[in-house]
Amino acid sequence: MNGKSRLQQRQEEAEEVKDIMLNNLNKVDERAVKLGDLESRADELLEKSKAFEKKSNQVKETQRWKNKKTKIALIAAGVVVLLVILGSGHLCYCDIAHSCMDPR
Repeated sequence: MNGKSRLQQRQEEAEEVKDIMLNNLNKVDERAVKLGDLESRADELLEKSKAFEKKSNQVKETQRWKNKKTKIALIAAGVVVLLVILGSGHLCYCDIAHSCMDPR
């Protein structure tokens, strides 16, 4: 009997080890699925970040051109105003005979 109970004890231990190993294999499978999902989300995030970078560079370039156009327009307006101010000192009033008189 003692020999049989040892055999039975070893079979029970083997059954426990088998259950533990099956449990571990199930956990490995679950982790593999989760890692696959994580990898997919990481790839998607990478693609979105690349698209965001491209779009932000386009917006930056568009904004740079708008700023340049605004600066050019302001400089041109300033030059026109300056020319008007400088030119007004040399203006004269003309009468009907087109003879100019100094406005001072």
